[in-house]
Amino acid sequence: MNRFYRVVYTIIAPFIRFFFPRRVVGLENLPEGGALLCANHASGWDPFVIAIALPVDSRLTIMAKDSLFRIPVVGFLLRKAGIFPVKRGESDLAAMKTAIRALNDGNRLLVFPEGTRVDAQGETEAKGGVAVMAIRTRTPMIPVYCGPKHKLFRRTTVVFGEPYTPVTAGRRATAEENRQAAEEILRRIYALSGVDGWK
Repeated sequence: MNRFYRVVYTIIAPFIRFFFPRRVVGLENLPEGGALLCANHASGWDPFVIAIALPVDSRLTIMAKDSLFRIPVVGFLLRKAGIFPVKRGESDLAAMKTAIRALNDGNRLLVFPEGTRVDAQGETEAKGGVAVMAIRTRTPMIPVYCGPKHKLFRRTTVVFGEPYTPVTAGRRATAEENRQAAEEILRRIYALSGVDGWK
């Protein structure tokens, strides 16, 4: 367990819960071992809201855009918390290796398959790399829906869906199989948008 992550979690959790009240649904869908948490991305607050929706001892690792790590102090703190960078818009072998190692170590890795913030479903396609991580490590993909854009004191529901394990014809997935699996997990993410944990 990352001690620095635990300290940060303990400090910021009360503030996130106060300013962004949320109800969590489906935690029972998370497997005991490693899992690839695949979430929609409508707000810059999404990683915080999802992280706080999980218990502090969830072994969470987060993949974040590399530009954040170039900000003085911020990059240092992110790395200390177990967050690692990925270069958007290009093949990032180092990030892929880090992700695969985290999953093989039994961690829960939070990624955003669309690769950027979007306002609505269909604005961009899911990146095939998310399927590559799951298939190579034989790790289940968990669809996560994190409500719309977060506004102060506006209630949000975070939903963890049932595990999805892509099926491939051979030992290694083809590019088409990776694309189909990425599209399927994105479909499952947005299918959770109708769940209302406040009822």
